[in-house]
Amino acid sequence: QVQLVESGGGLVQPGGSLRLSCVVSGSIFSINAMGWHRQAPGKQRELVAVITTGATTNYADSVKGRFTISRDNAKNTVYLQMNSLKPEDTAVYYCNVKGSARGQAGTINKLDAWGQGTLVTVSS
Repeated sequence: QVQLVESGGGLVQPGGSLRLSCVVSGSIFSINAMGWHRQAPGKQRELVAVITTGATTNYADSVKGRFTISRDNAKNTVYLQMNSLKPEDTAVYYCNVKGSARGQAGTINKLDAWGQGTLVTVSS
């Protein structure tokens, strides 16, 4: 079992900042990439940012220059610093981890897990 616990969402005014955190725990064998996705009301879930173990990052065009993803490999934690927030950033933000996990029979299985989501609301 692998658990992802997100925190840091909330209500913020346009132009404000928030920092999301996601802690991954459980039977992790290795992590290749950690990322954040978001889903606004009535829209499909979309990639916001992703970071690999080697610290390579990729961002959605809509957040480049405003959001920064980082990770602490020792703590299996990924962060999303969000600055200059806009009303269109309002969404539920989900943490995702890809890698491998230990199975009950001692096997190593593919890991692609999601957190429960944290709501970010940008409004005046």
